[in-house]
Amino acid sequence: MGMLVFPSSSTFLLPHLLVFALFITAKALLKIPENQTMPAVIVFGDSIVDAGNNNVIQTIIKCNFLPYGRDFDGGVPTGRFCNGKIPSDLIAEELGIKDTVPAYLDPTLKPQDLITGVTFASGGTGYDPLTSKLASVIPLGEQLNYFKEYIAKLKDVVGEEQTNFILAKSMILVVAGSDDIANTYFVLRARKLQYDIPAYTDLMVNSAAEFLKELYGLGARRIGVFSTPPIGCVPSQRTLAGGIERECAEDYNVAATLFNNKLISVLDSFRTSMPDGRFVYIDVYNPLLDLIENPQKSGFEVANKGCCGTGNIEVSVLCNQLSPSTCTDVDKYIFWDSYHPTEKAYRVLVTPVFQKIMNEFF
Repeated sequence: MGMLVFPSSSTFLLPHLLVFALFITAKALLKIPENQTMPAVIVFGDSIVDAGNNNVIQTIIKCNFLPYGRDFDGGVPTGRFCNGKIPSDLIAEELGIKDTVPAYLDPTLKPQDLITGVTFASGGTGYDPLTSKLASVIPLGEQLNYFKEYIAKLKDVVGEEQTNFILAKSMILVVAGSDDIANTYFVLRARKLQYDIPAYTDLMVNSAAEFLKELYGLGARRIGVFSTPPIGCVPSQRTLAGGIERECAEDYNVAATLFNNKLISVLDSFRTSMPDGRFVYIDVYNPLLDLIENPQKSGFEVANKGCCGTGNIEVSVLCNQLSPSTCTDVDKYIFWDSYHPTEKAYRVLVTPVFQKIMNEFF
């Protein structure tokens, strides 16, 4: 296969139909209205949607080694914090855009990959600027700078008019907040003296609001924002804060719920102040909690431990080839490591969650 090369000219326009016909696949499970189009999936946020950006920066928050990626195409660890595909991949796949959403900093990224979207996400980041600093990862502000660079590159590939069309019509996803609550606030206690939970969730939501306004200012119009999950129920937080029985850490979930309610209010206000924007709240809190509380309903057996190692605490560098007794049947597990779901769990969640909200993007 030769590399597809486009003329480098801001006046060069790739016809709309060609852009989409090149990449549409037969497996579009998520339906969009007949007279509409969604050319790309462009992603910001944390480890849930990092496809390998952390591989190329100086941080210990990495996963570009086995057993990560053991069920990815070819069994290759790519820097996705999962055994296989992550939500951004599944959404692009189910929209019929492409099979995976590559990391923007991937050294093998080709110019044509830009047309259908990339992820700028960095595992360990958050809305609170302190969160990325503590983990030495890419803050959301820096992800925005990369986005500006991406826009300039896209103009070289398809021209200004086509670039504006792609920015306005694509699905832009933002996934953050769980590292702020779990790591910065509770585990590291880096904000605890300064803020109570209501004040800290205010800080988070104000930062989220500024970020979303900047995205809008750069031309993004269809913006989906993930809620924070029931972070107190992920295996590592059960181990650290769930007592001897490893129950869900309720104070973590209370903080997540408070943030989510504030986020809903902000997105509602944006619908008035930026009426040509589509700001969509994507509730993952309730579907994931339901999955954890009723695992057998979807064919899972283990909800309180990850597949990797003991399943209680291993994540990132602690989940490696030397980890003891990594599970053989990953499909029985909701969680891959002590923090991130398995590809199967993501598949169970993504389709129904997005089918319910697709129309809100149009």
